[in-house]
Amino acid sequence: MRLVGPDGDQLGIKSLNEARETARSHNLDLVEVAPQALPPVCRIMDWGKHRYELSQKAKEGKKKQSQIVVKEMKFRPKIDQHDYETKKRHVVRFLEDGSKVKITIMFRGREMTHTELGRRILDQLAEDLEEVAAVESSAKLDGRNMIMVLAPISKKDAKIEDLSGPRGKRKGKGKTRQQQEDVGPPGVGPANRDAGLQEVRRADSIG
Repeated sequence: MRLVGPDGDQLGIKSLNEARETARSHNLDLVEVAPQALPPVCRIMDWGKHRYELSQKAKEGKKKQSQIVVKEMKFRPKIDQHDYETKKRHVVRFLEDGSKVKITIMFRGREMTHTELGRRILDQLAEDLEEVAAVESSAKLDGRNMIMVLAPISKKDAKIEDLSGPRGKRKGKGKTRQQQEDVGPPGVGPANRDAGLQEVRRADSIG
């Protein structure tokens, strides 16, 4: 086997007995770290400490993994305004909690001949919630249901979007080039500049 010391130094090719003796001399364990290699690689280490470090890294990895929860809110194609507003508030709450929301329009019987009613509700909901949600999956029929998926917009993304809009323009950006030129340097107004131009024209006519 190829033996690696506790500090990562290469100790060369050793027999199993030689590797064990070297590990005992360091009062450490002999651990096979690359069994598929030719020859296999073993390392001298504190196995208990190494196992603890691995478990800590695994816990940290799980903490960093964002768990995406998908909630569902069901609507009827002929929902009244009061129920619509109530369900919309629930959807907003789910989105603010960081969950995606699956919006389902349920059709019954002859309602399937008027699927445009369901699409109208989904379009209205997407428009009403455009400040807090983005349409991740557009409206589509799934059997007797019409489904749309909304994903929450983070505050950071919303801020970037606001800065790119009309409200995010910096001062002075809205002025035309002609308006900027009319301002002129400090202390020189349009009237003084026009007078100077008249003087230049008069001098040219005299010459």
